[in-house]
Amino acid sequence: MDKGICTLSTIPVREKPSDRSQMINQLLFGDLVQIKDRYLSWLFIETLHDDYAGWVDEKQLSFYPESYFEQLINEQPVYLAEKFVEARNKKDGKLLYLTAGSRLPLFNGNSFRLHNAEYTFQKEVSVLTGQQSTEKLLETARQYLGAPYLWGGRSFFGNDCSGFTQIIFRMCGYDLLRDASQQAERGTLIGFVEEARPADLAFFENEEGRIVHVGILLNNHEIIHSSGQVRIDAIDHEGIYNQTLKKYTHKLRFIKRILS
Repeated sequence: MDKGICTLSTIPVREKPSDRSQMINQLLFGDLVQIKDRYLSWLFIETLHDDYAGWVDEKQLSFYPESYFEQLINEQPVYLAEKFVEARNKKDGKLLYLTAGSRLPLFNGNSFRLHNAEYTFQKEVSVLTGQQSTEKLLETARQYLGAPYLWGGRSFFGNDCSGFTQIIFRMCGYDLLRDASQQAERGTLIGFVEEARPADLAFFENEEGRIVHVGILLNNHEIIHSSGQVRIDAIDHEGIYNQTLKKYTHKLRFIKRILS
């Protein structure tokens, strides 16, 4: 039992092995994990897509033969692009509730497989696989507008700033690490905000100079990011300007280009 898969819509990943511990990350349906340690009914895991570690309740993970996991590791991932859909087990009628960013294992047109169980959708669903265009990435990001902020979240129903950027890039075929400070280590540095292109990432610092926020540039004067909710704000060389609050809310540190 050295690997597991998330087969619920979302699973909280906690800082410590306790339901009272803060959520530091979130697994979405189809995420694969490596089991590193155990404490009572808690498993210390690392996500296979970004090696991010934390504790999950053993009851919330599913475990299958190694051969099944090898199939998933070797296939090109397919991600659900719709906000919320139901999938039904062909054999017993059991429903799964899936949100955008869910990975559909062994997807085949209108169905996917969890080991020996096949699940089908009631209608044709929109999916993403492989590297998408800049335009598609920004379109996907805009679909999350209004999604609430949630520390550690990565889903349409709650995400933090880096969880939002990570899941959008991941759905569109580009890997980012989990935290803003980690994402800031990727890409090519852009000298001025006026030189920024759509889908560049902007990073913001606190008073101590630590990277604490990230967002996706729509152009060189607008940014989409998760702050209270996923929203679009103005950006300039100083940082993010919130028109509703009539003030700057985030101080710009630098801009990185991820897409060539």
